[in-house]
Amino acid sequence: MCGIFFSLSSSEPTPSTQDTCTLLQKRGPDSYKTHTTQKDIHAQDGVSPPLSYYLTFTSTVLALRGDHVYTQPLVDPRTQSVLCWNGEAWKIAGERVQGNDTERVFNLFLQAVGSDQKDSVERMAEAIASLSGPFAFVFYDAVNSRLFYSRDCLGRRSLLEGFDENGNLKICSICDSASVDCFKEVGTKGVCTIDLAHYQDPSLSPRELCQIRTLPWSSAASTPADYIRKSIPPMNTTLPTEQPPALTTDSVFVKELESNLRESLELRIQNVPEPPGYVAGETAKTAVLFSGGLDCTLLARLSHDILPLNEPIDLLNVAFENPRVAAAAKANQQKSPSSPPPLSIYENCPDRITGRSAHTELQATCPGRTWRFIAIDIPYTETLTHRDQVKRLMRPHNTEMDISIACALYFASRGQGTAQTNPSAQLPTPDTPPSPLYTTTSRVLLSGLGADELFAGYGRHGVAFNRGGFKDLIAEIDLDVSRLGSRNLGRDDRVLSHWGRETRFPFLDEEFVAWVLQAPVWEKCGFGLPQIDTTAGIDSEKLALRLVALRLGLVKVSREKKRAIQFGARTAKMETGRSRGTDALS
Repeated sequence: MCGIFFSLSSSEPTPSTQDTCTLLQKRGPDSYKTHTTQKDIHAQDGVSPPLSYYLTFTSTVLALRGDHVYTQPLVDPRTQSVLCWNGEAWKIAGERVQGNDTERVFNLFLQAVGSDQKDSVERMAEAIASLSGPFAFVFYDAVNSRLFYSRDCLGRRSLLEGFDENGNLKICSICDSASVDCFKEVGTKGVCTIDLAHYQDPSLSPRELCQIRTLPWSSAASTPADYIRKSIPPMNTTLPTEQPPALTTDSVFVKELESNLRESLELRIQNVPEPPGYVAGETAKTAVLFSGGLDCTLLARLSHDILPLNEPIDLLNVAFENPRVAAAAKANQQKSPSSPPPLSIYENCPDRITGRSAHTELQATCPGRTWRFIAIDIPYTETLTHRDQVKRLMRPHNTEMDISIACALYFASRGQGTAQTNPSAQLPTPDTPPSPLYTTTSRVLLSGLGADELFAGYGRHGVAFNRGGFKDLIAEIDLDVSRLGSRNLGRDDRVLSHWGRETRFPFLDEEFVAWVLQAPVWEKCGFGLPQIDTTAGIDSEKLALRLVALRLGLVKVSREKKRAIQFGARTAKMETGRSRGTDALS
């Protein structure tokens, strides 16, 4: 995980604000560096003043690949080309990348723009298409005076773009402005490129000078010129011609699903370097954003099969004091004073209840592992203290729903709470004295994001099937998958990365997504399938994943209902009133 800032000015070098520098260093605490270069273009008439471009590159680094910290920006001493890279290239041209990926990507790009075989833009398109993994980058091809910047086609890393009040172009992992309106997410429809080779009026600002061209992603079998091959194919829209068979734990697709998800997870949790403060056998390299739901618990369970048995896994479970809910609970207690003493407001949060339950099931299923459940309890006063910081990080997103989701992710990623390894220990009540706080050492967080979109996990998928059968269900899933890159992954990345940790998404691995999309819809979920004894009481949503959980011994988890994080952690509707999730924040 890294932080990126880039600016293009025609008057003078334009660094980021001090506030932005501080936030970028929170994302990447291991290295910080700025590089500035100047590109002069002279008029052909020999009389007009030259046009000068000032390019400023800043990178911060969270070192998670290789045996040492690779400081960025990377600058090629021969050509003066520059790369700011925030990503994980798990594979290049289908081959696993061993060691540090940043240098491999830089050399790949340098080779693409330095060869004389084809047009440099076409070669860069081929190079970018060969990358597998999440990324955002800014690359200056000094040989051909061209700038490239992009996010991966699923948008798993944040990158924002905008023009400041002086017309200078800025590209950054976070907003470099106090205004919500100055920046927007870099789109995920393609790779952006700017030609800086030609002379123009030097009195103009980059806003007037820059012609940003997009090289679109394409899933076509034969990629057209000036397009970038996308490794994720269109969804299989085949409709059944007869009654599809029931899904079981022995179905071929379910077995392959377990194998392919395990392979995606292996890429993301094997060979993680020891984090600062790491003590072998006592602290963790890997943590899971853990609500106790199906997706995150399945990742935790599969991680057990991959990681050494003596390596603890931290389960980060966040719960909030919601004044509205707390007031209602207090009123109910006063009505029934003879009832047993209540659990703490945090232990009554839905995600805390399912989290404790799933922790117990993991411990029973995998007894040789240290499963450290970290109960992250956030008082309302602390939510208010950090609220402006969360709003700053999630920009340009700015709604009530954004803040309720972002707050949960922000504090979960901080990873600071009460640690417990024994699931049968007594749960805290309002009178329980506070326990010492534990902060996870892990710099790698696992998230189950993407499972609901791929396997029909939302309530609207059932509505679509009831409305129009498999045809409408396919259309609804296809819509969800198609807009993954344009929804909220950028916002989540900005918030989760603030504590110097990197979140990894095994369900959003390109090869895994491609494999799932190519399967017929009735192999992924249970809508329209016959009822059998082994799936009795199990929801149709994400049925294939639920059956994988059953195969792995997670009987109770396989039956857990889908719940949005803002309701499970109780960050939604903290104040009384009629605000809606889509309302803009003041």
